[in-house]
Amino acid sequence: MRRDMLASLRRGSEWSNPLIFFVMVCALFPLGIGPDPKQLAVLAPGILWVVALLASMLATDSLFRSDFDDASLEQVLLSGSPLFPQVLAKTLAHWCMTGLPLSLVSPLLGVLLQLPTSGMWALLLSLAIGTVVLSVIGAIGAALTVGLRKGGLLLSLIVLPLYIPVLIFGSSAVQTAVEGASYTPQLALLGALLLGAIALAPLAIGAALRISVDQ
Repeated sequence: MRRDMLASLRRGSEWSNPLIFFVMVCALFPLGIGPDPKQLAVLAPGILWVVALLASMLATDSLFRSDFDDASLEQVLLSGSPLFPQVLAKTLAHWCMTGLPLSLVSPLLGVLLQLPTSGMWALLLSLAIGTVVLSVIGAIGAALTVGLRKGGLLLSLIVLPLYIPVLIFGSSAVQTAVEGASYTPQLALLGALLLGAIALAPLAIGAALRISVDQ
């Protein structure tokens, strides 16, 4: 994780582009739909979650790309060492550089979109949990398309349908909190998705990497 995070910091664009995209797109919505606070407050949960999902996907394509280009990925596969911890560490490092910053900056953008204060904690918590799931699911698509030079569109087609449950539960948690009800069930469902993804997805990622490198 430390190696991958330092490499991402040196490249810069891997963590800054999703964050800049998140801020810029959210800032455009008040200009496009008008500055009416009530209308923005109604749309804010869905806007923030959809834009965060797209921003998280921006950096997914490069998750294994550098390791594939310098042949270090092939060396890891040939070494015979277990892929599960290595894949999980790389995916969590990706989340720390993309999903975590998006989660931390989301309350500020919630203020911009007139999100009521009652929904701020739900927004922060749901994004913190949900973006981990997005990173893990996205890593499966990134592993399948790592051998393709222009696999960005294919990656989107693979992972976007799998992102839908996370989007539904995440935005529902924020909307429920805004309405004053308990959003614990939605967070529990996101937590269940997180545990299932962490337990099963690294196995699929490892198999996908072997398929991509063998081609």
